[in-house]
Formats: sequence, structure tokens, C-alpha cells
Amino acid sequence: MTDLPLAKEVPQSRVSSELRLGDPFRWLGAAWADMRVAPGIGLFYGVCFCLMALALGAVFRNLPEYTLSFISGCFLVGPFLAMGLYEVSRQREAGRAPSLGGSLTCWDQHLGSMGMLVLVLVVLELLWGRASLMVFALFFETGMPSTTGVVQAVFNPENIEFVAAYLLVGGVFAALVFASCVVSIPMILDRDTDAITAGLTSFQVVLGNPGVMLLWGLLIVSLVLVALALPWALGLLLVGPWLGHASWHAYRASVQRHGAEVAP
Repeated sequence: MTDLPLAKEVPQSRVSSELRLGDPFRWLGAAWADMRVAPGIGLFYGVCFCLMALALGAVFRNLPEYTLSFISGCFLVGPFLAMGLYEVSRQREAGRAPSLGGSLTCWDQHLGSMGMLVLVLVVLELLWGRASLMVFALFFETGMPSTTGVVQAVFNPENIEFVAAYLLVGGVFAALVFASCVVSIPMILDRDTDAITAGLTSFQVVLGNPGVMLLWGLLIVSLVLVALALPWALGLLLVGPWLGHASWHAYRASVQRHGAEVAP
């Protein structure tokens, strides 16, 4: 009788609940060191983030009602672009020299898990878009306003209820997207785990460290907004790869391994 090969035992994970408020700044510091090692790779991904921002601007000018949804798409696509940056940090952590080619193909062995996670996040994005349209429909009975009309509506004190409802809906879906992918994508890259395990682990990290994760989310949003404020969103050339590397270090600090892999 032929012996069956032993399955690979995936190391178990333990979610840290002892993160400190200073940790996000340490992640940014470690990310800066990664950028200095591979500046060319970071520049490549920074250009990708800039192109995303320009597309966001086009949506805001032509389809303002989809702006918040498209922002969610940017934060959704961003981590997948940043997977190449995660790979750079992972290779550097292992003492190996990173390469652009390796970063561009690092996800091809995780298509199943990545596909499932993308599906979940896309569904969230579509629901976000539908909810945003419902908010507009409730407050603008005469139809969708133009881009100028949206800006005027946001800054008009008489529309405080619209602004509150729009931000509330956006905040709920943004929190769900953030909680589901804050460590799940680097975990899939590092551990080749399934999407459900990675997503649940990501939620556990957020629920176990709400203050630290809230600060981390605020830092991400703040840095992105500062980058977008520069002409042609050129700040993303720096901020995009910086946050990508930092997200890897956030994962490594939040999820510890125990156990060992058994070779097949």
C-alpha cells in the first residue's frame, strides 16, 4: 500500500492584544528603513498609487455620487498593490535582497485565497455605493447634484443632516473594509492561509486592540489626505509605499506564530 504524503501543517497564529499606542509610529519607522533599501521598487508602486488618485479625481468631477464608493475602492485596491511592498519587507526581514520582479509576482501562488477576499471586499464596496446613492436620493429629491453642487451641499450649514448621514454610512463601511483587511492580505502572503481565517484574524486584531487600530487607521487616512493635497497627488509617491511597508510591520506585530511547518 502506497503511503500518502504528509500534509503541510500550517503554524498556528496568536493575535496580540498587547499593542501599544506608540506601535504605529514604530511601524512607520521600520517602513522608512525598508524604503531606503529598495527606493526604486517603492517609486514604481508610488506611481501606481498616483494614477489611482488621478482616477479618483476624474470620478469626483464626473460622478460625484460615487466618490465615497470609489475612495473605498482605492483603499481596497491599495493593499493589493501594496502586496508587492509587503513582499519587499518580507524578503528584507528574511535577509534576502528584494526585487521588483519578485514583488510583482508574489501573489500568484495565493490566487484562491486572494480571490475569495477580493470577492468579499468588492461586495462591501458595492453595498457602500448603494447606501451612498440612497443617502443622496433621500436628501436630493430633484436628482443628483453636479460636482459643484455636491461641494456646496457639504459646506452648507443647512445640509448638516445630509453630511452627518453620508459620513455615518461611509464610516461604517470604511470600518468594515479596514477591519477585514488590515492584516489579512499580508497574512495570506506570509502564511498562505485561507481568506476566511485571514479575515477573521484581521477582525480579532482590531477588536483586541481598538485604540491602537483606531490610531493606525487615523494615521493612514491623515497621511493619504496630506499626500492627495499636493498637486497631481504627488505625495503618494512617498506616502503610498511608506504605508505599504508599514502595513507589513503592523501585521508582524499583531499576529505571532507558534508551531512549526512540517515539510510534505
